[in-house]
Amino acid sequence: MHFDVVIVGGGHGGAAQAAQLRQKGSTGSLAIITAEPLLPYERPPLSKEYLAGEKSFERMLLRPPAFWAERNVEVMTGTRVTAVDAEAHNLETTAGAISYGQLVWAAGGDPRKLSCPGHDLPGLHAIRTRADVDALKADLRPKSRVLVVGGGYIGLESAAVIRKLGHSVIVIEAMDRVLARVAGPELSAFYEAEHRAHGVEIVTGAGLASLAAAGDAKLATLTDGRQIVADVVIVGIGIVPAVQPLLAAGATGGNGVWVDDHCRTSLQDVFAIGDCALHANAFAGGAEIRLESVQNAADMAATVARAITGDPAPYHAVPWFWSNQYDLRLQTMGLSIGHDQTVLRGDPATRSFSLIYLKAGKVIALDCVNAARDYVQGKALVEQGVVVSVEALADTATLLKTWHPA
Repeated sequence: MHFDVVIVGGGHGGAAQAAQLRQKGSTGSLAIITAEPLLPYERPPLSKEYLAGEKSFERMLLRPPAFWAERNVEVMTGTRVTAVDAEAHNLETTAGAISYGQLVWAAGGDPRKLSCPGHDLPGLHAIRTRADVDALKADLRPKSRVLVVGGGYIGLESAAVIRKLGHSVIVIEAMDRVLARVAGPELSAFYEAEHRAHGVEIVTGAGLASLAAAGDAKLATLTDGRQIVADVVIVGIGIVPAVQPLLAAGATGGNGVWVDDHCRTSLQDVFAIGDCALHANAFAGGAEIRLESVQNAADMAATVARAITGDPAPYHAVPWFWSNQYDLRLQTMGLSIGHDQTVLRGDPATRSFSLIYLKAGKVIALDCVNAARDYVQGKALVEQGVVVSVEALADTATLLKTWHPA
């Protein structure tokens, strides 16, 4: 088989890539290769509405099945790429050899696994695919005791849903606060308090030392010596970028695959986008990072589509993220990496407020909790690195758009 463009990965990035190419006039043969036996679908609802039983899988499809046929996009489900020969422009896959003109790697990542004794026990759950969540839901019995390992977005979102379903939940986080990798201490403290108010036990500063079978349950021993018996264990400690075939083919990378500002890898005619793409980001002070977000996947797909169709423009997009927990909607604009000052706008007691992060006086990011207007109006401040006084930012009587650049 040969395709002019092959896209590896059936998530947001892969689906957006195919759609963008057709939208920008690409008429060549086009294929999406996905390891899952499913058409491309949304991932964020997996730890939220789908886990809660509030959203059917059919409503999670990124496009209706007819969309792909109408645009002559071959979606090869249940197919995994095992090797890349960049010089020959050839892929080895579980469905046989496939040659390509240009390759877009949008394979995302695989859930990071535990490394402690007991890491290989059966019944440990991740939340990355529909099959993961279906298996988790099947293991939940009435009033299960659930241990969540990891206090990031996935861990806290799943904890919120499972608690609402009537199960007991303990979240353990090895760092000294939840959300430590993505938010400031004030937001961490707010979410810890919210979860505790809903009956979730939060344990910080303690990792998982070991797991052992305890009848039908599991006995977790923490690094502080504490022991917890759980019927269900969810592991949410990040992802490992799924880039090994590219690295084996000689691509530059490590924690992801390196790409330039047009999302090209160091291999000829090979691009990479989304969670697995290691790139210099202007909103991280030029540091090379990976961004695990729908926004990044979609905007990188647009960048690659322009490059392939002869209208190149460098990737430059303000990062944004969101998280739903209980009745709280957290919306983040920008990256708070390296901030040296935080401004509280509003009162957390009202459950509607924003935290604004500054660096050298410039607005670099906002965390907005049930404060959509701040989130929308804050984008221009982040994009332009606007300097606004702390007193002005804290004044909720004045809209953030007041300080938009002319």
